[in-house]
Amino acid sequence: MAFMHFLTLSSNYLSIKFAILGPSNKKNTAIPIPRMAWYYIVLIAAYAGTIVSLVAVVLSENRNPVKSLAWITVLLMVPVFGVVLYIFFGRSLKNTRMITRRNRRRLRRQESYPPVDIQSLPLTPESHQQIRMAQTLQGAIYYPGNKIDIFTDGRTKFDALLADIDAAHSYVLMEYYIIKDDTIGTAVADALMRKAREGVKVRLIYDHIGSLHTPNRFFRQMQEAGIEVHPFFRVTFPHFATRVNWRNHRKLAVIDGRIGYVGGMNIADRYIDGTGSGIWRDTHLRVEGPAVGALQYAVAVDWSFMGQPLILDTPSTRQEHHPGAGIQLITSGPTSHWSNIAMLFHKAIANARRRVYIQTPYFLPTDSLLRALQAAALAKVDVRIMIPARSDSTILTYASFSYVQECLRSGVKVYLYNAGMLHAKTVIVDDEFISVGSANFDFRSFEHNFESNVMIYSREINAEMTHIFFEDIAMSERVHPGTWQKRPRAQKAKESMVRLLSPIL
Repeated sequence: MAFMHFLTLSSNYLSIKFAILGPSNKKNTAIPIPRMAWYYIVLIAAYAGTIVSLVAVVLSENRNPVKSLAWITVLLMVPVFGVVLYIFFGRSLKNTRMITRRNRRRLRRQESYPPVDIQSLPLTPESHQQIRMAQTLQGAIYYPGNKIDIFTDGRTKFDALLADIDAAHSYVLMEYYIIKDDTIGTAVADALMRKAREGVKVRLIYDHIGSLHTPNRFFRQMQEAGIEVHPFFRVTFPHFATRVNWRNHRKLAVIDGRIGYVGGMNIADRYIDGTGSGIWRDTHLRVEGPAVGALQYAVAVDWSFMGQPLILDTPSTRQEHHPGAGIQLITSGPTSHWSNIAMLFHKAIANARRRVYIQTPYFLPTDSLLRALQAAALAKVDVRIMIPARSDSTILTYASFSYVQECLRSGVKVYLYNAGMLHAKTVIVDDEFISVGSANFDFRSFEHNFESNVMIYSREINAEMTHIFFEDIAMSERVHPGTWQKRPRAQKAKESMVRLLSPIL
């Protein structure tokens, strides 16, 4: 029987020699392997074991086959860097529990809003379906009779928010992706600190990556004034790789359980002053009515998820119904079993009979949502998508543009907003459905970010939002298929290359 000895090193310990010993050999003299060779053997074995384990994890998660195949290809074909990419961007938090069932029941009992007979609501059958779907997905309560104020510029929104904070008697809950230490950020911080010194309970969540450029002293001075301030998913070593890809993108505020804010505006001067390229156009809502309880519940769940004590000292105020809109708050994130917001968008688009109007700063739809939009347009539904002509990210602009041709081919009307940065996240379907919130129409919002959108059922709000949409069309340029096809080849190439990164942008 022959034995093979290998990995002896020559030429500065890096050459390989094979020795084959026949059965007649009486002495089997072992060829010593230098210590460095064993190091490489162990390293290669460990790396191979890691790759096999990660491939097994990808397969066990039963994701979309295309996405699973893409990750397996990266892991096998891109040594070392492929593992790093997967650790940062490929891991899944699906089915991670945000809050225990017991604590969830305790928070729900604070509100104890009576269930509504969906079938008796004066809405279309399509709306009934969507409301029931939201209830099934995450137990979203339907709240009738809410008063809604719509803000499309930062000045009026922050004036209203500061006035409501100044009028607070009991508590203020706030949760924002970005809080800057600029003029408006300082004004909001001063208002919160003033209320905290007066004895009002103030709790604040900010996203650690979103507010990374805001100095720690800005938040520390709020803590010293008596505000409970905590970052969401603080990114520190050794937790850097396990947290950097998942961000809390929500923008919520609750004052005394009576008034709530939800939408797309962060706390930064650009929402008031704009940028060098023009205005910063966004949409935010002020809500009065029973739906404020849903906003408070969402903040309380996130507070618990960060390991903080359950918020039980701020019971939401039972409010009288206003002659107004029905609302469901839909939250979504990487811990959700379903992509809640994406699925509700899909259902609303599929139900559309007359029109679908979408505003989003970044348009990177999933395949199913893109097909839903195309199917609606091919069925002669009036489908219009508005995106910024120049977003705040060159890469995301190219990625968004890569989907335009497919939309135009099916009859979707595409508009490029020219007055500045369009940051609004709105969906309008037919005559009574509207969605406003923090979720962009892209992969990251649907799968990786913690988002919150209100689904509104109101003909009056629908008409008002439609009017705003057409005001924005007046400041936009419609994309025509012939002109779009003639754009430079270099731009087309950039769009195609960047599109490959769409799932992680």
